[in-house]
Amino acid sequence: MSTVEDELKGYQGQARAKLSEWKVRVWSDVQLTNDAGSVFEGVILPRSGNFDDLHIVIKMKNGYNIGIHVDRVTKIKEIGYKKAVYKIPEKEFPQSPDLPSVTLLGTGGTIASRLDYRTGAVIPAFTPGELYGAVPELADICNLKTEKLFGVFSENMAREQYLILAEKIGQEIEAGVDGIVIGHGTDTMGHTAAVLSFMVQNSPIPIVTVGSQRSSDRPSSDAALNLIHAVRAAAYGDIAEVQICMFGPTSDRYGLIHRATRCRKMHSSYRSAFRTIGDTPLGVVSADRFEYLTDDYLPRDPKRQVKIDARYDDRVTILYYYPGMDPDLIDAIVEKGYRGIVIAGTGLGHVNKPIYPALAKAVAQGVHVVMTVQTLWGYAQMYVYDTGRDLLDLGVVPLDNMLPETAFMKLCWVLGHTDDHDQVLKMMRDPVNHEITDREPHNGYLILQGGLPETEEYVSSHWK
Repeated sequence: MSTVEDELKGYQGQARAKLSEWKVRVWSDVQLTNDAGSVFEGVILPRSGNFDDLHIVIKMKNGYNIGIHVDRVTKIKEIGYKKAVYKIPEKEFPQSPDLPSVTLLGTGGTIASRLDYRTGAVIPAFTPGELYGAVPELADICNLKTEKLFGVFSENMAREQYLILAEKIGQEIEAGVDGIVIGHGTDTMGHTAAVLSFMVQNSPIPIVTVGSQRSSDRPSSDAALNLIHAVRAAAYGDIAEVQICMFGPTSDRYGLIHRATRCRKMHSSYRSAFRTIGDTPLGVVSADRFEYLTDDYLPRDPKRQVKIDARYDDRVTILYYYPGMDPDLIDAIVEKGYRGIVIAGTGLGHVNKPIYPALAKAVAQGVHVVMTVQTLWGYAQMYVYDTGRDLLDLGVVPLDNMLPETAFMKLCWVLGHTDDHDQVLKMMRDPVNHEITDREPHNGYLILQGGLPETEEYVSSHWK
């Protein structure tokens, strides 16, 4: 039989002594009281030995982890105990001849993750097969094939992963699947989806990227529902493009389907973090319905031949302009061998005059400089003011309402084809998949600034 001391592995020094004093173990369900009289209820989590010995870590019932300094602990009462098993078992996915086939490609990220109790961090550790063990509803939607391509956080996705992913998508389409889902961390999911829109053209089937804002170990996790929505969109949806499927509202009422080149993560932690910019979402998906918000999309057509154009040159950077920017930044970028600069300019696409000579020098050396806008909504209209017209004369090319991140990914893709200046700029200006639109929707730009009279009236009349 294990003792309290046996169950305190990972705790050292004062923290270990405090747990021993109150005879509680790792995995104990406790009520911990501090010197202010506050009571915290949750589960004692293990700790890594290389952390300090001054804090006890509890997973609260709301899913958050907190660390409480041992000097503030006045009482710990064990009210239950169950050693955690945090490996989700893999299950063989059942097959039905009546259901469509979907391939789930795993890249890592929170939708395919678990909590590392050594560090408190969420790490990519679940295989896609384990996802079925966690979300058995998927078997009612499709015949699911899973393959883990990578196990990386989304910030570590780069050229190598993009190329492999695009080629794998082509192979799965050639094999005859009805839809593809890509599990991805949310932080750079928009980047990956955008570059896949250029690398995978003329798709006959839906390609749906999906992630989660809150990990599977949390009660408020959006992982399962996002995955269900994405798999439904891939299996039954009519939109044969690269798309992003995530929570629509903060509740679990429905998911939104976004076009990859026009979507952006707009909140660090909300479940409804992804929003279409400069356009409207493609559609709404829930457990029992689809609703398409536009008919301007490439429809599903099994006879269509996909074009895989997996090329990428990462000698590109985004320069986010700020007041007082010095020209030495431009000079350093050029000296380091970068071939492309995407500027996120102010207003209609502006920067200060002191950096004009550096930009002119960069263009003269064959560096491709394009302009987007920090406002995200709206167009780079550099012909309106003298500053914009001066930049046009220097060779800076406006990209209308292309999002800065989409412009970055497209320029990397374009430079994978050619370094000819005129050809690069032509390819950047010629839309591939709605990365530039003729106009923005009149009802698309709506920011619900809480407390304004018109906002309160709108919310009270529409929110049920």
